[in-house]
Amino acid sequence: MSNRLALEDSPYLQQHKENPLEWYPWCDEAFNRAREEHKAIFISIGYSSCHWCHVMEHEVFENTEIAAFVNQHFICIKVDREERPDIDKYYQELHLLLNRRAGGWPLSIFCTPENKPFYAATYIPPTNKERMMGFSELTAIIAEKIAQNDEKLFQNADEISGFLRPNNDPVQATNLNDKIITQFALQAEHNYDQINGGFSKSPKFPHVSSLQTLLTMERLQNNNKIKSMITNTLDSMALGGMYDLIDGGFCRYSTDEAWRVPHFEKMTYDNALLCALYAEAGRVYKEEKYLKIARESADFMINFMMEEDLFYSASDADSEGEEGKYFIYSFDEIITALESASVSQPHEAAKIIGATPEGNFEGNTIIRLSSHDRPEWFDEFRLQLQTFRQHRIYPFIDRKVITAWNSMMIKSLFILGKTDPHYTEQAIKSLEKLKSTMFLKDQLKHSTLIHKTPKIDAFLEDYAYLCSALIEGYQSTLNESYLIDAQRFANKALELFYEGGKWYFSRGAFTTVAELDDGTYPSALGIMVNVMFTLGILVDPKYRHFGFKSLEYVSIKLMKTPIYYPTLTGEVIRHLNEQRLIKNKSVNLSQITQPLNYPFVLLKNDESLDEFTICGESSCFVATKNIKNIDDLINSTL
Repeated sequence: MSNRLALEDSPYLQQHKENPLEWYPWCDEAFNRAREEHKAIFISIGYSSCHWCHVMEHEVFENTEIAAFVNQHFICIKVDREERPDIDKYYQELHLLLNRRAGGWPLSIFCTPENKPFYAATYIPPTNKERMMGFSELTAIIAEKIAQNDEKLFQNADEISGFLRPNNDPVQATNLNDKIITQFALQAEHNYDQINGGFSKSPKFPHVSSLQTLLTMERLQNNNKIKSMITNTLDSMALGGMYDLIDGGFCRYSTDEAWRVPHFEKMTYDNALLCALYAEAGRVYKEEKYLKIARESADFMINFMMEEDLFYSASDADSEGEEGKYFIYSFDEIITALESASVSQPHEAAKIIGATPEGNFEGNTIIRLSSHDRPEWFDEFRLQLQTFRQHRIYPFIDRKVITAWNSMMIKSLFILGKTDPHYTEQAIKSLEKLKSTMFLKDQLKHSTLIHKTPKIDAFLEDYAYLCSALIEGYQSTLNESYLIDAQRFANKALELFYEGGKWYFSRGAFTTVAELDDGTYPSALGIMVNVMFTLGILVDPKYRHFGFKSLEYVSIKLMKTPIYYPTLTGEVIRHLNEQRLIKNKSVNLSQITQPLNYPFVLLKNDESLDEFTICGESSCFVATKNIKNIDDLINSTL
């Protein structure tokens, strides 16, 4: 018999509707019942493509013996962290407070009947395991203490709730200066893996925002050491493994240092950000191989993750109950595909793609190239492996549409469209569809399913990334309506989330402060500062004031450890170097197809002008009719 989650739209909540646990969605009814019946509250937060969420569901939530006890003594609430990032952020802060380390998913929270949290963990095994307390033992202890009104437990819960209240104390500021550039470069170099690229050991994430800030610095400094960190990382990821050489697109992260064995889930935000990074690096360094990766990633999103011009949120790592089953190949399958592709020495060719009879993943093979140049036969071989996949069950897709993540993907398509107009056309269609779907009755919404009416109001990240996509759309098309919309949504974000230099991520049932650091993707705060500085030169200087005050508010942390905050560090560098604006008729500006040397240049159409006019943030400097002179003229104004 289905539980209450059967009535919910969220694909993640739907996954749990047959659990024997009597789940509630996040609702007043659950909290009222907990108070009335004096039961502890168990809150479980996860998302549909989370591998360890599936493990805990199978081991714990599907266990009828555990469910019988928990249903008797607890009120259980399931939360989709993608649908309610405000709730997730609030309880992730709780986990950090109680455990002095970052949390993750699944996130497991226990609260008093008055919904005051006192215990936080991530994955919990069904019974005691090594040094981990089991769910059965833990819930037995909590149920007893709640029934006995344990004074210490309730006192701790009161103290924890006090610590979780937002701190509105004034903060000190420090001078923002060029030392941040040197500091960021040194800290990045310290973390850099010189063999495999990237900035961590296993598990290894791509750290796109760090690479993006390094790319900005390299364009300013022409620094070969920084360039090698960027290109070595991009080259290593592109060899395959974490990057899916067959369907295209990037998996969430690599479980090893060499990018070879991925955690197979694919997220829209990862593919959007990496598509944009490879597209920009391809244009800046004139490297076709980077543009190819960007195109393949965009094509994956369009072919597998798009419906009616909107993008789904994620696809799972598992299919048919096995992690990675859709993505891997037996040695015999690889030899057959090589022979079908008319490769003359298939066993020798197999070595080039990392295939051996023993395999590199549980007896099978994850395709990874041994060199940066794809063999001549690879495209035909790839088609053969795609044919094998067509007969497999594709991993579960979470068909939720999220404003922020769609905006990221749309922005990446605009960037890629500068080398292939086909992607610009898709970006335009997707942007219009996103606005018509998620902006209803003058209210921006956060998430929905296609053909459903969105219910959840937007958070700061939705406003920030939508503004960023609209601005990129304006830079690509010079369509003034995009700039007008960007200003409108930025004004609304200021009204809802800004207060004296401080930004909030949410201000509703949960008031959460906007994060400085770039977690799973660049912080909404960093993107919003970028929007403020950009609108400050394109539209009205007042926005630069909001951008600077936002940086000043967090300046001490930025100057001390900029590597933790790559996106905000990039905005400090923008602030220190100043932006440049090129004005001219739209028809003339559209001739600027190659990236200019200086990274902080924007275009603004002015139909009264006949020359490329170079302007700063408060005045114009020089003009020319020769497009080839623009780089030199910009340099002369710096």
